[in-house]
Amino acid sequence: MLLKRKEFLQVGSLASASLMMPKFLKAFEKKALVPQGNKVLVVLQLSGGNDGLNTVIPIRNDIYYKSRPKLGIVKDKALQLTDEAGINPALPYFKNLFDEGNLGIMNSVGYPNPDRSHFRSMDIWQTAADSNEYLNTGWLGRYLDAQCSGCDKPTQALEIDDVLSLALKGKEIKGLALRDPKRLFNTSNERYFREIDAAHQDDEPVADYLYKTLSETLNSADYIYEESRQRPSTQTYPASELGKNLQTIASLILSDINTKVYYVSLGSFDTHVNQENQQKRLFTELNDAITAFVTDLKKNNRFEDVTLMTFSEFGRRVAQNASGGTDHGTANNMFFIGGGLKQKGLINAMPDLTNLNEGDLEYKVDFKSVYATLLHSWLGADDEKILGKKYDLMNFV
Repeated sequence: MLLKRKEFLQVGSLASASLMMPKFLKAFEKKALVPQGNKVLVVLQLSGGNDGLNTVIPIRNDIYYKSRPKLGIVKDKALQLTDEAGINPALPYFKNLFDEGNLGIMNSVGYPNPDRSHFRSMDIWQTAADSNEYLNTGWLGRYLDAQCSGCDKPTQALEIDDVLSLALKGKEIKGLALRDPKRLFNTSNERYFREIDAAHQDDEPVADYLYKTLSETLNSADYIYEESRQRPSTQTYPASELGKNLQTIASLILSDINTKVYYVSLGSFDTHVNQENQQKRLFTELNDAITAFVTDLKKNNRFEDVTLMTFSEFGRRVAQNASGGTDHGTANNMFFIGGGLKQKGLINAMPDLTNLNEGDLEYKVDFKSVYATLLHSWLGADDEKILGKKYDLMNFV
């Protein structure tokens, strides 16, 4: 069956959205075992701008309570971590991780001249750009470019979503976005797409790219699905979207697939109105999903090999607004979860509420130093080449 180019382009979303494939997945046709000790990074994006001050709470800071007379979380409700800090009551498992030494908290993370636009700020975080710099490749995509060029056993990045984020798009190599390995497998084996692939003839660059992407997808979907079935998770996960997504990630981590980076999102944390209830709902989903995920990794002796990092594109303003919420702010905190952390607990000081910039927190840690540390110390990559500049390395991994 010879399909017209127009008909193929009508189904182009199969290639351009959920099936953005890196070239090197061809290498997966030969199985390579991934032994215990293979380092994995899981990036959890808290989309919408999570309120860091109501996440890690300065329970002895009068300025916090004066700025948030109705929204501030009182000391008796917060789950106390130290004399100065508590954690949101909807995150009891994070308190357990803190007590066990498996949670690191970094405060006041941001960048110079912050942008309060969701879209622009997210682009800055995903590309590791300066605030006045515009890049069209992501920091993890450039990691793929640097690590996977010409290697016989290349690494891979997977995003558990329908659309690939800018963070995983490199110049030459891209990660893969998929919601579920079985669904990808079933879709790729539909007769329609197999016939499209078989009927391809040289056409023009745009169409050739779509055909090539489709072909790579069809050749790789079987492998990913089969690997996900090798050691399916037996852990009970919550039925939430994040719970299902982390179960997929856990099953792949426990398999023989050679994947170094997983990317997943939760949101929206854009809490201008009714923040208390919205954040509580999202934190409950986060807490329950992380509980199952960590339990799964520990039970299978892989927790030492995994670092999970959370980030949000910005924090919220220190003062509450008139609608029971908070508006777009600047610096924020980050969580690090794993069995291989070298620094645990509060990694640095709580935010300084006496030194604000027009009502917003001043950043103390450049997020690109966090990226550099994870690239260099956890993933064993050339951080300077990937980020385009040498940033100070930290000691948390």
